[in-house]
Amino acid sequence: PSLLFVLGGAVGVAGVLFPLILRRRAPLLATSFELPLATRIDRPLAIGAVLFGLGWGLSGYCPGPAIALLAALPGSGREAALFLPSLLAGALAWR
Repeated sequence: PSLLFVLGGAVGVAGVLFPLILRRRAPLLATSFELPLATRIDRPLAIGAVLFGLGWGLSGYCPGPAIALLAALPGSGREAALFLPSLLAGALAWR
């Protein structure tokens, strides 16, 4: 349930602020916006999103913070130490 609240908060904030941000001519730290050209949701995108969501939901770790948790080893980062090899194995299997 906590992951659902995180997602809901992110969607809420993005839904309100994204239209306001796009009214600007350019981002604060770049010369122009670089938005994706593809607007269609295809099968590889949907499958990737489902796999990412399942992995995050089942493990409780998003890949970026899991890497940062390695700094907490050997304390509370043990789960991350098990998660990261699984993440790398999945990435290599995909390629």
